[in-house]
Amino acid sequence: MGNFNSTSQESFILVGFSDWPQLQVFLFVIILIFYSLTIFGNTAIIALARLDLRLHKPMYFFLSNLSFLDLCYTTSTVPQLLINLHGLDRTISYGGCVAQLYIFLALASTECLILVAMAFDRYAAVCNPLHYTTIMHPLLCRALAISSWIGGLVNSLIQTGLVLAMRLCGHQINHFFCEMPIFLKLACEDTKGTEAKMFVARTIVLVCPAVLILGSYAHIAQAVLKVKSMAGRRKAFGTCGSHLMVVSLFYGSGIYTYLQPVHRYSESKGKFVALFYTIVTPMFNPLIYTLRNKDVKGALWKVLGRGKDSG
Repeated sequence: MGNFNSTSQESFILVGFSDWPQLQVFLFVIILIFYSLTIFGNTAIIALARLDLRLHKPMYFFLSNLSFLDLCYTTSTVPQLLINLHGLDRTISYGGCVAQLYIFLALASTECLILVAMAFDRYAAVCNPLHYTTIMHPLLCRALAISSWIGGLVNSLIQTGLVLAMRLCGHQINHFFCEMPIFLKLACEDTKGTEAKMFVARTIVLVCPAVLILGSYAHIAQAVLKVKSMAGRRKAFGTCGSHLMVVSLFYGSGIYTYLQPVHRYSESKGKFVALFYTIVTPMFNPLIYTLRNKDVKGALWKVLGRGKDSG
């Protein structure tokens, strides 16, 4: 903590949305509702995927990983935000801030990579349906998931390590959680070298996965257009379209925040953009991926005791 050089106490004040006092009660209610729905929806997906044999498939294996990630990284930021909005406590220790930064970056980076695995799964299902079970072998699924987790943890370790090496000035963070661009704004030194290293890491975790996902869905679109059945086309486009909606929300807001130069980063806009990838996307994931899914609906009715096991 020797690099902290702002005040006599090693802590930060999270400004949050206190500069918009008229919005705080509204945001508190909305975020509390969204967070509750996120907890309920993602927990339900994880439980259903474990309880129903029909959901013991690669798609739901990756979806369970995604739901777990959403639960964890939303919980790493939202409770602090709710406390902040309630005006109870706006301080966070330096150690707590660094821990929050590492955990959030690790989970968000892992989600970027898990979304690639999910896109590959959909590519195999649509473009190679006859060989799908052979391609998406359980060992490959586990390997993809483990690689995503390791990649996310390593990326976060690198970027958090770069932050710890910087000397920081000031104790006020104009955000609702400890996020990377804010740390760079607090640096008492030239950060061009650090930014360049971070840009490489972020390109690998954000841009490369986005390109791979778009490429896989371009192939999926070509395959779907060859399907003669209109019902088949609608089903394929519905499934893939919902995935792309999640990807657009998540990667779009993430790229806006992390790939622009620090001197252009607007703290005020950044707070509202961050709401998308910390609160909105995790809440919509369960709905988008399961709304039209007959297997998930069947599993839910079965668990609730209102349906019959049709195999």
